[in-house]
Amino acid sequence: MTVKQHILKVLYPFIKKLGKMAAPADAIRQNKGSVKPVRSFYDLFAEASNGTKIDFKSLQGKKVMLVNVASQCGYTSQYEELEELYRHYKGDLQIIAFPSNDFNGQEPGTDQEIEAFCRVNYNIEFPLAKKGAVIGTSQQFVYQWLTEKESNGWNDQAPTWNFCKYLIDERGVLEQFYPPYVSPLDPQVTRAISR
Repeated sequence: MTVKQHILKVLYPFIKKLGKMAAPADAIRQNKGSVKPVRSFYDLFAEASNGTKIDFKSLQGKKVMLVNVASQCGYTSQYEELEELYRHYKGDLQIIAFPSNDFNGQEPGTDQEIEAFCRVNYNIEFPLAKKGAVIGTSQQFVYQWLTEKESNGWNDQAPTWNFCKYLIDERGVLEQFYPPYVSPLDPQVTRAISR
């Protein structure tokens, strides 16, 4: 970990609190009507950082959390929380992290550097996708599905910063959007996973 990353880790609780104070009341979004997707979540796939394919068909029957991540962000300590969540719900929840350099250049590393950083500093076991855009015109197609209601059925909220979390249920329905300040271990997240 660099000096900057150590400082950000120490500041994480304050950054999270400030994020919550600054967020609009409707920052957390949920699929209140259980609207089903127009295009199936299980038709999607991602390329893992090691080049293998993550076929979303294999995720049927599990909750899935997709998170855009960065290694030089004030929220980077959420890797530790994501890993704790993943281990607690192992078998019932799949987490896939999508490294992105979209927000202030906070993920400058290569796929190999990002993977090494996550394994060494946070001992993560959940898969990392290849680094790519989660917003804008070159947005990865998984994030197109997450942010276009014409595909997912109701949500058009793109990531507002690093560590936005999208929760998909066991049937492939997008259930929730959580902004960065919401910890993966927050009771509202764990309740949604446990349902």
